Amino acid sequence: MTPGTLVLLHEPHASAAAWGDLPEMLRSYGLDVVTPDVADGGTRYVARASLIIAATAPSSPLVLVAYGAAGPLLPALALAQRAAHRKVGGYVFVDAELPRPQRLHDHTDADPPAPIPADWPDAPCGYLHTHLTRQDGSIAQPDERDQFLREARLRGWPVVEHRPPTAVAQSLSELIATL
Repeated sequence: MTPGTLVLLHEPHASAAAWGDLPEMLRSYGLDVVTPDVADGGTRYVARASLIIAATAPSSPLVLVAYGAAGPLLPALALAQRAAHRKVGGYVFVDAELPRPQRLHDHTDADPPAPIPADWPDAPCGYLHTHLTRQDGSIAQPDERDQFLREARLRGWPVVEHRPPTAVAQSLSELIATL
């Protein structure tokens, strides 16, 4: 698919700077890229990111790209985009957790779970496994990353395993082209 705008979503309680030079590299490929900088988590993250996305007047279809703990927020972000009459054309999880129905005891009052619409996913999904460190600098345990990777494969999503020295931007744009 050819995206209108890529929306790069960092982990909650981090910043857009965690994407490093990826947004600029993607722009050098001719892609329109938005990187909302949201310090909050949970539903506040969804609301603030949605406001920032709206302020950029993005082109449809959007491709929502989530890293790490932002992955489970993609269904709620997509719902907000649909409510604003913006088409979401795809979802990409970059070393990200996958959305799962939440149980009441799975969260704190400060960080309530984001809703998952019954019809999600409403667009193709893909998974990019980078074999790199997490945005906070820690190295994810192999079992943790492999669990999400296996689950993406079980869901039938296209999976790309990025290996240096190929640029992450190249791997990501190739994955998006398959959606």
